[in-house]
Amino acid sequence: MDLTAVRAALADTARRGRVPGMSLAVVSRDRVLHLGGTGYADLETLTPATADTVYPWFSMTKPVTATAALRLSDQGRLDLNAPVHEYLDWLRAPGSAQPSVRQLLAHSSGLGNPVPVKWIHPADAPGPDQEHMLRQLIARRRAFRYTVGRAGHYSNVGYLVAAQVISQVSGEPFPSYVRREILGPLGMDSTGFSYPPGHTAATGYVRIPRPFTPVLAGILPSGTMGPRHDGYSSLHRFLVDGAGYGGLVGTVRDAAEFARLHLNDGLAVPPGTANAPAEPNGRRILQESTARAMRDINVQGRQFDHSAGWFRKHANGPHGSYVEHFGTGLGFWNIMRLYPERGRGIVIMSNSTTSYDYDALFSLVLRLPWT
Repeated sequence: MDLTAVRAALADTARRGRVPGMSLAVVSRDRVLHLGGTGYADLETLTPATADTVYPWFSMTKPVTATAALRLSDQGRLDLNAPVHEYLDWLRAPGSAQPSVRQLLAHSSGLGNPVPVKWIHPADAPGPDQEHMLRQLIARRRAFRYTVGRAGHYSNVGYLVAAQVISQVSGEPFPSYVRREILGPLGMDSTGFSYPPGHTAATGYVRIPRPFTPVLAGILPSGTMGPRHDGYSSLHRFLVDGAGYGGLVGTVRDAAEFARLHLNDGLAVPPGTANAPAEPNGRRILQESTARAMRDINVQGRQFDHSAGWFRKHANGPHGSYVEHFGTGLGFWNIMRLYPERGRGIVIMSNSTTSYDYDALFSLVLRLPWT
């Protein structure tokens, strides 16, 4: 089919949002329908943004972390309803009510969400020990800021705890478990918890007036800020300190395969093959009922309503039911959205600190008769 309209809509989304570069993937249950990019991964070298450009995922990592936890649950190794202190005996909320692992994944554990401005480190430097980082955060005054088990309050700390639980149960570091059990079976060879060799990485950009650049540089870890280009301050390559809440780095091509996994209700299906009941061509990562339950939005929050790994604004959009997750942070803004009833998934990754209006692009994608 002629994809001229999709390419034009992607370019228009980037132009109107003043986004230097943007990469797009559109998938169905059985295949990747479209991969593309617009603009530049790097403004200095004018390197194009493509489907193979590498971006930090930031919080788009959370559905992967939730999938890893639920895989352990499906295997009978992790009790989602057990209090967290059964796995981490040093972590308890004040009072009698204790958060469960399930509540961690749905942001109803009561944990707060400190602003993670400095939670990054240079890509060529080692990151902090994950348990040590978590223990320091929990030791802070009022780490638990909300009532356990009530409304949803988005928490990066909750996903740091979830990753530590996964490490404790699996008996290995969280990143290696995710690589072996999730990324590897999906063929996500260009995604991990460090920059993959041999791939072009997008440079992150902050659109900020020149006089304010030194102020931002003083807030961020030393050496984060790079040179300016056309009204943007660039960022040197970095990694997120917390692997479980936002540590993945990779391509939109790989993100497409993760989206397909969840459109196929937990079955990793090779591209170009149908999801047959006998599952002759796929590998089951999650039980079908587990994957579907992940999309059951049942925890109400102030801005978003939550499930295990996904969220959604309070009402479904004009194109029907969906779940999604953003991946936003310094220099980058990403979104992964699934329309399970329509069998469509859309992923956008960009090197923009601010958001952009993606509604027109998504509407076009859903209207097209993909054949």
